Amino acid sequence: MKKLFARFVKDQSGATAIEYGLIAAGISVAIIAVVNGLGTKLNTTFGNISSSLGGS
Repeated sequence: MKKLFARFVKDQSGATAIEYGLIAAGISVAIIAVVNGLGTKLNTTFGNISSSLGGS
């Protein structure tokens, strides 16, 4: 039992997988924030162009 516990403590594969998952989640949140901000800016720009051209 002591050897099993020692091997479990030394095993880092589970922690590594969790770390990679957290990194992927952080990158996803950053991408979503950038795309959301860019989409809002583009929507405003096209709205201004449409107004300038006399559209509704």
